[in-house]
Amino acid sequence: MKVYCKNIVWFSALCLSCFVSTMVAQDGEVLPEESKFKDPGTRVWFNSYGNIRISKRLFWDAQTHVRFEETEDTPFIGQIGQIYNRHAIGYIYSKKVNFSLGGVVRINFNTDEDSTERNVVPEWRIWHQYQFAQPLYSAMIYHRIRIEHRWTQGFEENSEYIFRNRWRYMFRAKVPLTNHKLVPRTLYVSPEAELIMQSGKEVVGSVMEDLRLTTTLGYIVTPRLTLAAGLMYSQGQTIENAGIFKQGWTMRFHVYFSPDIRKVKNKLPAIHLDD
Repeated sequence: MKVYCKNIVWFSALCLSCFVSTMVAQDGEVLPEESKFKDPGTRVWFNSYGNIRISKRLFWDAQTHVRFEETEDTPFIGQIGQIYNRHAIGYIYSKKVNFSLGGVVRINFNTDEDSTERNVVPEWRIWHQYQFAQPLYSAMIYHRIRIEHRWTQGFEENSEYIFRNRWRYMFRAKVPLTNHKLVPRTLYVSPEAELIMQSGKEVVGSVMEDLRLTTTLGYIVTPRLTLAAGLMYSQGQTIENAGIFKQGWTMRFHVYFSPDIRKVKNKLPAIHLDD
């Protein structure tokens, strides 16, 4: 509990620091007189999310993401930029609260067509997550706190790994459109906002790594399968200069699946001996 509280304090402090102005950016670069935004890029993400039940309280969180981003020669969908493998063991505290702890291997591809550096480098992360759900009339509201410890490397030969922490808070709602409940054969809309902060020795002024605003349309096929697609706008400070912001538009396609690999007898409800 002490570690959890400490993480919350860190996250709150980083959010507050986003509004504190700084005069010098990364590597001694002077901030521009006004914030500058790069031209928005376009990306397409294909994501799968698996919550695989393995016991009464434990589940396997298995996520695979394949992400494409535009290049000069191939606009819009572009070429492959990253492949994510994010896995964790989750603990179900209650129907509305769960926690997860695991690791990430992200493969980064060099999308600079003029680059002579390496084409592929790995990125490593440890992550833990705290998710809370609450019903609101016919909708569901989700609060998610995710903390990541990441080691990143540039495409240059023999470049050193940079360690950073990411502090993420996401607010998401799921509102049924064709039914009064979120049940099979229901179309729903899901607005979402996520703020991603970062800290570390290499992070001097660029504490706001990303702000993501997304609207998703989903369809619940069965209790264990959901399909969804949405559009996301994002912006955030570049680590090279805190006064320069990157931004982009991303099409996201999702598959959510939740198989139960427990034995049949373990899936049955417990017998009430006192009835």
